[in-house]
This record gives sequence, C-alpha cells and structure tokens, in this order.
Amino acid sequence: MRKIDDTEKAIAGFEAFLVLERGLSDNTRTAYLADVAKLISYLTEEGVSLNDVTLSHLQAFAADLFDLGISPRSRSRIISGVKSFFRFLKMEGYLDSNPAILLENPKPGRHLPEVLSVDEIDAMISTIDPASPEAVRNHAIMETLYGCGLRVSELINLEISRVYLDEEYVVVRGKGSKERLVPLSPVAAAEIRRWLVERADINVKPGEENMLFISRRGRRLTRVMIFYIVKRLADLAGIRREVSPHTLRHSFATHLLEGGANLRAIQQMLGHESIATTEIYIHIDSSRLRSEILSCHPRNNPAALTDL
Repeated sequence: MRKIDDTEKAIAGFEAFLVLERGLSDNTRTAYLADVAKLISYLTEEGVSLNDVTLSHLQAFAADLFDLGISPRSRSRIISGVKSFFRFLKMEGYLDSNPAILLENPKPGRHLPEVLSVDEIDAMISTIDPASPEAVRNHAIMETLYGCGLRVSELINLEISRVYLDEEYVVVRGKGSKERLVPLSPVAAAEIRRWLVERADINVKPGEENMLFISRRGRRLTRVMIFYIVKRLADLAGIRREVSPHTLRHSFATHLLEGGANLRAIQQMLGHESIATTEIYIHIDSSRLRSEILSCHPRNNPAALTDL
C-alpha cells in the first residue's frame, strides 16, 4: 500500500482518472472534485488523514451534510463523488480497503432521519455503564443533544462561559457564526453540573479550557466521537434503525411539535437558515420562548429529576 503523503497529488490523480478513464464531462468532473474538497476540508478539521479514514468518519461526514440542510439530491451526488474517490484510491493501491464501500446514499425524497420515542431515548441513556470513566460526561452529552436539539458541531464547540445553569439556557454559535439562545432543560442542566464536577479533575490541554465537553486526555471531542457514542448507545439499546446525533435533534423537534410547541419557535431553536429571514418579521421574546419550549418538552417533567 502506498501511503498518501500528498493529498493534492492524490486528488490530481483522481481528476486524471475522471477525464481519461471515465470520460466525464467538465461539469461532472468539477462537481466531483468539489465534493472531494468538502470531504478533505471536513477531515482536516477533524484531524483525520486519508490514510486513516474509516466508515464511521464517512458516516459522520454524511450526517454533517444533512445537518447543514443540504437537499437529499445534493447529498446523494456528494456521496457518489466521495465513493468514486475512494474506489480510485483503492484501485491505485493507496488504500488496502475501501472504507466507503458500505456508505449509503440518501434515499430520494427522504428529508428527515428516523424519530426516536422518549422510551427509546431513555433506553439508550440507560445503557451507559455507570462504572465507565465517561459515564457522567456521556449522560450530559445525551441530555444536551436531546434536550437542546443541537447540531453536532454546536455541541462540541459549546463553551462553559456560554452555559448559564442557574438561568437554564445556553448560547450556541451556529452556522455562519450566528448565535442563538437555547433553553436548557432541568435534566440537562443537572447532568452538566455533575459533569463539571468531574471535568475539574481533568488536565485540560492549552486552548481547551473553555470547552464544555472534553476527553479524558483534556481535548475537545470531535464530531466522529459524538457520532460513535450515539451509535454505540443505540446498538446497546437494541435499536436496529439508523441512529445518529441528528436523529436526537430531529426527535427533539418532533416531540416539541407533538407537545404543542409553536412551529416557528422550534425553527428558531434549531437555528435553521430558513428561519433567519423569518425572524425579521417574527419576534419571539426569549422568556416566552423558554417557557413555551420547556413546558412542551418531556425532559421538563419535574419527575425526570428524581432519577438523578
């Protein structure tokens, strides 16, 4: 196996392959190269080299595309480009195996992931081994994902200074560095408090002091790590459907809607781009927003705190 020391050289080889062996049009070739560039940018941000890419990395990348609001058709094209790139790397001997071979394309017309029931989410959380060193942290991660509906990128970049436990809300920096206020459920707040006590004993790496969720080595968690945690808990809970952090985000919104929350309030909570323009015309008072969200979400039942 040839190690990929020069990513640009590998991409140049892929471009030649697209032209000479596949005979693709200029537009299709340009689109494939742009798709690979998106993947390379994602892997660079995650600190993962092409030599070390696994199916989990690619699944997390695909989930990230969904989180960005990219349409199923566009996501399908991007995944096709990525799969073609890894077929090329395997064919040319850069890789021993193709990590993208089991990567699934989005199904046409399927805009949303599966929705989990409250019981299924509780079952996932109950599988966290209390003896595990990461138990308290993972409880806090799960309750924050489900209780706030955060994107994975928002969760891993959540700063301690932006978490207001007494007031029960967090300030999230979303897409385009836009900030929004997100109410924090009492259950999530309680779990974060527990985690902060444990976190105080960790030797945090320089530059990560303000990051809420870190590893035992003192570094901020990556999107791939969050994807793995959620997937692992779903498997342990016996949930056979495809589950990712985005499933929790969608479940959050669906359960709020089922509980009677205002649709526009939910869109504002999720930080969807489509509501950015709407916010010009619809002003929702933050205290009213918090009251409405917290009264509708199942995690805000006072009885939920009795198990902590």
